[in-house]
Amino acid sequence: MAQVAPTAAGDLPPLPHVCTSARACADWGAAACGCGSCGTRAAMSWAIARTGDGQADHKRQRYSGGAELVPALQEQLINVQHVNRKSGLFGPTMLLSGHEGEAFCGEFSPDGRTLATGSFDKTIQLWQVYGECENYGQMKGHGNAILETHWKHDGTQLYTCSADKSVCVWDPETGKRLKKLNGHTAIVNSMQTSRRGVPYLVSGGDDGTTKLWDLRVRRCVHTFEHQYQILAVSFDDPSERIFSGSLDNTVLIYDMRMRDKDPEVLEGHTDSITGLDVSKDGNFLATNAMDNTVRIWDVRPFAGGNNRCLRVLRGATHNFEKNLLRVRWSQKDAMLAAGSADQNVNIWDMRQLQLAYRLPGHTGSVNEICFHPKEPIIASMSSDRLVFMGELADEWGALCSVLCASRCADMWGGGSAAKSLRRAWHGSSKAA
Repeated sequence: MAQVAPTAAGDLPPLPHVCTSARACADWGAAACGCGSCGTRAAMSWAIARTGDGQADHKRQRYSGGAELVPALQEQLINVQHVNRKSGLFGPTMLLSGHEGEAFCGEFSPDGRTLATGSFDKTIQLWQVYGECENYGQMKGHGNAILETHWKHDGTQLYTCSADKSVCVWDPETGKRLKKLNGHTAIVNSMQTSRRGVPYLVSGGDDGTTKLWDLRVRRCVHTFEHQYQILAVSFDDPSERIFSGSLDNTVLIYDMRMRDKDPEVLEGHTDSITGLDVSKDGNFLATNAMDNTVRIWDVRPFAGGNNRCLRVLRGATHNFEKNLLRVRWSQKDAMLAAGSADQNVNIWDMRQLQLAYRLPGHTGSVNEICFHPKEPIIASMSSDRLVFMGELADEWGALCSVLCASRCADMWGGGSAAKSLRRAWHGSSKAA
């Protein structure tokens, strides 16, 4: 039976503020970090306890060193915890356990009430986002690992692709499989659906093909062929172009209006591309690759210049496991999250172009991170078979994490990292 529980202080620091420096705050402790926010959160994590009915436990809590909180201070800390909550989650961080294999993918439903996750155990789990995050549904039908999942734009259907060479269409209300799309001759690594208009679906696999499916007739209407495996696919915003990330380090852009035309090619990565996502405004493409970089591309149809790569972001890493680590934009394109083999959730503030969060807690590769469509909530799926769901801080909290990272960088000896973080902080302060 799947279990859901708010995480304890020793499992994962509360998400509203986690120092970007996992080394200083997690390994050395908040006191060694010197960050006031981390110290406050550490005190709160020790001070706050809850009974089964959700009420505050009035027993005095002790710090690890044996110090005891006086009741007045304990009450104040509990009040601060409630005031600073940024979402409707039951707790700042929720642990969802139930998968019997590595969790590879997940996505929130368009209304934000449900989280669907896919795993190596061949199942799709459905979780309630609010309340106690009950695992209320499980869908079976694939014969191998589920590698990617997405919702239809109106939330009435769920789509998955699998290593069993198929793409499936599901009814999340009944849990039944509506259609199995066969056509690939090897593992289907990725799939995506159109955001509006004609219900198209695109899939890419190890057979080197990118297939376009028309869900109205439930069949493949065109196949784009490539000599190398396709690891990630997506539509542009109006669903007029298809982006395919390949094993040969390139992104292929196919024009659906001229399907026999040779694709445009984006070059810049030096290793295989495992994840890609188009921004919500449709202007930019983010790619995650095994060269340990995340790149931002200008994919506006009439953008000038041959070099469309605008920015290279570093922080997310790949390792010998060679997992398909994805990348995702937030709902308003203010943040970008990328899967990473370093067991951390890496999130960039795209207004400051700085790494805003590096959240520890997982004990395996973080394969995908998805953003809630309406609230500052993220979910992370990992090879440790666990799913974490938690809330992010507001803009002020993100800036605090940047400042905290700057202080921690000073402790390590300063250098370019500390200077760049200081510049990010000062620039943010001026903007505020």
